Amino acid sequence: MNWYLKVLKQYADFNGRARRQEYWMFVLFNIIFSIAAGALDAALGTWGAIGGLYGLAMFIPGLAVGVRRLHDIGKSGWMLLIAFIPAIGLIWLLVLLATESTSGSNPYGPNPKNQ
Repeated sequence: MNWYLKVLKQYADFNGRARRQEYWMFVLFNIIFSIAAGALDAALGTWGAIGGLYGLAMFIPGLAVGVRRLHDIGKSGWMLLIAFIPAIGLIWLLVLLATESTSGSNPYGPNPKNQ
């Protein structure tokens, strides 16, 4: 949960690096909360309003942590757009997001594992 809160504290911070654990824990909790919002929508009959608001609120932090994750492996944040390439783009992006951090410093800052 601390990783999720860390991402929310860095709401629109596109600078620096994010560890794999930070990114994937944010994704995990985001999925859990999205399912809970969907269940709440179904129980209250709000036609997806709660889930939609949650998704809208998490859009910028999700982009920011994705960009920081790509920075951690030495790639530009613009590589997120690779997901729009049909068939192979999303797979390639998942491989990049699961790749081990570059050791030491890179142009985006020091390795967060060592801090």
